[in-house]
Amino acid sequence: MFQYAAVTGASAAAATASASIAPKRKEVTTFVFVTGANGTATADAELTMRGHRSVGVALPGHGPAEQFTRAYQAPQDLNKLATMPSPVADVTLDDYVEATVNTVRRVSRYGPVILVGGSLGGAAITKAADEVPDLIDRLVYDTAYCCTALKSPAEYLETPEGKPSLAGNLAAGVIADPRVIKAIRVNWRSNDKKFLDGVKAAYMADGSEGEFLALLNSLLPDESMQVSYADARGREDRWGRVPRVYIRHTRDRVIPIALQDRMIREADAATPKNRFKVFTVDSSHAPTPKAYQRITEILHRLAK
Repeated sequence: MFQYAAVTGASAAAATASASIAPKRKEVTTFVFVTGANGTATADAELTMRGHRSVGVALPGHGPAEQFTRAYQAPQDLNKLATMPSPVADVTLDDYVEATVNTVRRVSRYGPVILVGGSLGGAAITKAADEVPDLIDRLVYDTAYCCTALKSPAEYLETPEGKPSLAGNLAAGVIADPRVIKAIRVNWRSNDKKFLDGVKAAYMADGSEGEFLALLNSLLPDESMQVSYADARGREDRWGRVPRVYIRHTRDRVIPIALQDRMIREADAATPKNRFKVFTVDSSHAPTPKAYQRITEILHRLAK
């Protein structure tokens, strides 16, 4: 148990003198990461080693303890997986936003906040900026959805720029009827060649086999059906006044580069006095460790 020591008399004077000459603690930038679909709360250790703070948002229903079951182990019980209730069945974008805002509120006491959203996480950071624009120093969309002219990520995938997306390759790994479990359940542990080849082409075509399989083993099976279709547009007088960055991924086959550019253009048109600062990395949707080093470098420089 932590205990406070009593300070009296000469000891108090010494403590006061010591405090007066102690260097003031420098404010440290905190990077808050909001994962994309099927992800868990993760941060960036390299940013921490460079002197920043880094934390991942724990989204509702996205804890491994909530989603991993014996039926998901090998050999798998596919019949059980087809009907088991999902922990994200009733999870909405508002729930993601609440978790994000709560994290931002906590860390903002310690210095500037840079809120980073990847892929579907872009929807959450936009709406979080609507809620607490004055607590966020910068928004970073890392090949993420930024909805302005259209309402939702799902609508953007239906555009001419979104049609080439290979996100549909996930369908071969769906192991439950979404109408039954009210969620999308993907068997990332499948060894089906068609599924694995399709997902690799979509998510990490430039990665090694080991890097790709490591990615799959980091993903949760269930994702909410509701978040992709929710209204994720930000308000110009709230979200629209927070400085923002977009990190383009040139080899992305989930959110194609043309779709990334469309979302950048539309956001800039919505808030012409606050336009995206744009960076580009040569990377697939899910960056390899080598590609992510370049993303870390971009983020590090944003904190300076």
